[in-house]
Amino acid sequence: MKKTFSRRDVLAVGGGVAMLRTASGEPLQAAASAAVPADPTKIPGVSASTLGARSPFEKPERRAFGAVSFTPLQDLHGTITPADLHFERHHAGIPTIDPERHELLVHGMVERPLKFSLAELKRFPATTRICFVECSGNLPLFARAKTTPQVLAGLTSQSEWTGVSLATLLRETGVKPKATWFLAEGGDAAVMTRSIPVDKAMDDAIVAYAQNGEAIRPAQGYPMRLLLPGWEGNTNVKWLRRIELADRPFQTREETSKYSEGVGDRIRQFSFVMDARSIITFPAYPVTLEPGWIEIRGLAWTGRGRITRLDVSTDGGSTWAQAALQEPVLPKAHTRFRHLWRWDGKPTTILSRAQDETGYIQPTRAQLEAARGTPRGPFEYHYNPITGWRIGTDGTVLLDA
Repeated sequence: MKKTFSRRDVLAVGGGVAMLRTASGEPLQAAASAAVPADPTKIPGVSASTLGARSPFEKPERRAFGAVSFTPLQDLHGTITPADLHFERHHAGIPTIDPERHELLVHGMVERPLKFSLAELKRFPATTRICFVECSGNLPLFARAKTTPQVLAGLTSQSEWTGVSLATLLRETGVKPKATWFLAEGGDAAVMTRSIPVDKAMDDAIVAYAQNGEAIRPAQGYPMRLLLPGWEGNTNVKWLRRIELADRPFQTREETSKYSEGVGDRIRQFSFVMDARSIITFPAYPVTLEPGWIEIRGLAWTGRGRITRLDVSTDGGSTWAQAALQEPVLPKAHTRFRHLWRWDGKPTTILSRAQDETGYIQPTRAQLEAARGTPRGPFEYHYNPITGWRIGTDGTVLLDA
């Protein structure tokens, strides 16, 4: 017998919702299982609220491991990452910073050392751009067959960033002609520092204070961060508090003991730009397939401009077919791709390969190792090989590790 609900029934459970709280204490609206009507057109919904919430039936989550958390790439649509799902990487926790007391100091080889409050930054003409941020170690070498896209490549996310052009601030201070590098310093307990060429500052660098239309989240650098489109995530210093101009790199802890990588018997420094990479987000573990038509979908990105081509192989790399790129195709931004394929039920491996506007083509693992040696793990910096998924006769999809 079909169960019906009276208005009194609905009011008894608070209008059809139960007020819960997240682990951080924030209120969360979740549907009361006993009060989900069979026909929602028969019962008025909840009233307007001061803060929106996802449907209780949608539950995307980051996966957190210590100082990092991974974006659920396989659960998202389009190219913009919701701010609360943007990946995290921090070196000494997330600081709590009062924006009224925080300032950005610009000094060193400049004519006029200046301090900028958040309010003062917002008085400058704003600039907005969509671009990705990616950790330089965005591929765990310990990944095994049962690995999701989230863990395989979830240390990249994309947002619409708003702030003031760093070039504008440097012109205010009067950068001296011999200044070719600057030090960016964060206000966290690690006092994160990186040396950056001034040329990048004058190109497209931003001191960002907003993300996807709202103030940057604390985990992303509130109240302000450095944004260097297309460059490795650690150079995009969060909680930015100081910029010092100089005529040489500063050789800080982060760029000597940490963010440098072995190339054979040598060490490579200042490998800033993130090379072209792609990942198939569907089908991927833990999906189970049925024979028939399947749309292979995924993401591609490059720090050198636009993605111009994406090829998909459905036979382990023996042959390749060009996939369709989904608009918008923006520079230094995530780009969606799709390819229609009919699976015949036989075991195979599917792969994706990105190419950018410089002509760079995403390499195989063998090509990378021939050029740079065997990865030392567990995370190899700037390691962007072609990756794929093995499909079994039973329809299971596993990482081709």
